[in-house]
Amino acid sequence: MATITIRYWAGARDAAGVETDVVEAPTVAAALDRAAAARPGDAEYARVIGLCSFLVDGRRLGDADRTRPLTGPVELEALPPFAGG
Repeated sequence: MATITIRYWAGARDAAGVETDVVEAPTVAAALDRAAAARPGDAEYARVIGLCSFLVDGRRLGDADRTRPLTGPVELEALPPFAGG
């Protein structure tokens, strides 16, 4: 189990309503599920997070990496699509 700090950027921060969330989870996928569970019925949060790219400790996260076990503290950055790219 890892302590995961989810840092939201731009539209993801607006959808989350906070700059960061801190959750305990074994994987990135589980961390995102726990953050979503804290916002039951929040369709906008779910929509925006579904569009995001993610960085783990500054490195791009591939889709397959979302279920890779994590240990130790991790910073997960949620990057929504930006205008122009």
